[in-house]
Amino acid sequence: MSARRFLDRLGGEVGMAAVLPVGVLAAVDQHSAAVRDILAYGAPTAAAVVLLAGYAKGVLDEAAAHGWSLPPVVEWPRADWTTLRLAAVCALARDADVPALEA
Repeated sequence: MSARRFLDRLGGEVGMAAVLPVGVLAAVDQHSAAVRDILAYGAPTAAAVVLLAGYAKGVLDEAAAHGWSLPPVVEWPRADWTTLRLAAVCALARDADVPALEA
């Protein structure tokens, strides 16, 4: 599966199509800044999307190892750290707006 398709699917599962409350948007923005710092990438490119997909996979794997799973419906005002972090990764990937890259 390509990095782009993985992140698009994850964004759908997280519920990124929903209109998020302002407070949640602020939290997602903070997580986005942290992810950008962690990955230290500049202008969004196909390589950045691959990095984001790898990061999201790592977050999912670590969370699953601790018993976490994505709820069927995200209650955004009560979203946990993992859900917000994944939403941030998906938002960054969406903003990258680059074609799919096989990873």
